[in-house]
Amino acid sequence: MERIAIITICFNNLADLQRTCASVDSQTRLPDEHWVINGSTEPDIEEWLLHTPQPSYRKWINERDNGISDAFNKGIQYATGPVTHLLNSGDCYASDDVLKAVDGLFINDPDVQWISGNIQMIRGGKPVIVGKPFEKNKLYRGMRSVSHPTWFVKKEVYNRVGPFNGKYKIGMDYDMMCRMADEPYAYLNKLITVFDDTGISSVNYLRSLEETREIYESHFGYSAKLVAWQSRLKILHHLLQTRFGKWLFGIKKKLGLENF
Repeated sequence: MERIAIITICFNNLADLQRTCASVDSQTRLPDEHWVINGSTEPDIEEWLLHTPQPSYRKWINERDNGISDAFNKGIQYATGPVTHLLNSGDCYASDDVLKAVDGLFINDPDVQWISGNIQMIRGGKPVIVGKPFEKNKLYRGMRSVSHPTWFVKKEVYNRVGPFNGKYKIGMDYDMMCRMADEPYAYLNKLITVFDDTGISSVNYLRSLEETREIYESHFGYSAKLVAWQSRLKILHHLLQTRFGKWLFGIKKKLGLENF
């Protein structure tokens, strides 16, 4: 088996962390490590970790950090790997055989350096399942349903391409995807994660588009395709705030087109 290290960052959200830990602990193939990176200002998470029986694979760091990227990098630094998964507090595994399926993929194809799968999230007020194989020539579309809560990445990839960039407050995962675009990749057509859509990238969606454009241009230069694609996304975002837009999305979902 490949050693799998899960990294969960958290900040003053004990109930979310407990839900995430329960989904980790329910896996039929348990992780080798589960690092909780706790940057909270309140003591409840630290007290829960210290005074509640925890499985032997759960380890934690209780100290302030300099934001999401810094917390990710701490977890990656402490994880022994070789396979790492960033499962944020509030996110949960969709079934109890996720780690077993991931382990099997890496064993069957040892050249693969990172994978992604499918994720359940909320769109137009409705739960949907999205996920597509990564394609470098479509990076102008942003994350494009290659959601980082479904990524499993070998630690050596981070050693090659560098840590998450603290300059970006929302799009640090997109920046990372741009940097590891040439690493050998595989798509796992399986529902991996149920996403907590109260995170910063969901709440600040329009700002996340601005940061995505900044990141893309820093790597690849200006793209008219990106400008056109983001114009479409902005229109759809505003439309989905209306009753009519939600009705239209409901029809799209019934037709099985929510992943397009």
